Amino acid sequence: MSGTFGVGPFPVSYLVIAGGGAGGRFQSGNYSGGGGAGGYRTNAGTSGGGAGAEDDLFLSKNVYSIIVGAGGSSSSTSNWTSGVDSVFSVTVSSGGGSASGLATVAPVWRPALGGGSGGGGSEGSPSGASGSVGQGYAGGDKALDGGGGGGGAGAVGFNGTTSRGGAGGVGVASSITGSTVTRAGGGGGSGSVANGAGGTGGGGSALNNSGTVNTGGGGGSWSTTGQGNGGSGVVIFTLPVQAVATFSGGVTQTSATVGVNRVYTVTATSTDSETVTIS
Repeated sequence: MSGTFGVGPFPVSYLVIAGGGAGGRFQSGNYSGGGGAGGYRTNAGTSGGGAGAEDDLFLSKNVYSIIVGAGGSSSSTSNWTSGVDSVFSVTVSSGGGSASGLATVAPVWRPALGGGSGGGGSEGSPSGASGSVGQGYAGGDKALDGGGGGGGAGAVGFNGTTSRGGAGGVGVASSITGSTVTRAGGGGGSGSVANGAGGTGGGGSALNNSGTVNTGGGGGSWSTTGQGNGGSGVVIFTLPVQAVATFSGGVTQTSATVGVNRVYTVTATSTDSETVTIS
């Protein structure tokens, strides 16, 4: 299916990455996991979780939903959070899962949560959580004094080994903007001798490093509030240059012409009801 010049439906390539999950809380020898990367879906290359490109997309002149998911928060010692979903039209990428760690309530060990990619395990809740099919991989498991790395879009998070935190799983590279960029790496887990690195693609390393903004990277294991956040997601899409995209007021975006297409990179949305109008 192809549109008449200037009329539509227009062929659209897209990359939709959700917010990464927060890393797990570390305290006093209680080692925690890294956050899972945000879900990674695209029809312009390899998707997350080992999936191929999704189906071709053609959009008519109309109004479509667009949401950039926030990264999970590590601002609470009792309730760190998973990432938030990102949306483009009918494509939804799932927020990355938060990692396991020790909460100040009780205190209790919080389990890793599943998501686009899963959070890594900790000493008190050993198993990494699962990723979503076609979006990302599972988090790694814990070992003695070593938390598991968060899952990445391109690989499972590394298991912790004795006294060493697992590294986050790597992300996936895309050239949708005309330049090759890797996004959606998992966060690193903490260990008594060595902390895990963040996965290539914006994952935060342990200890106390957040995922990179607009990559969907998972947050690293943390001991200081606010320093193990997941990275926010991003929505990137292309339209033929004869099409016009107009955004609602709460959308932050840039655009550039690459060949016969205009590439739109949406880095933030202020509400969950933002839109893009194609005309």
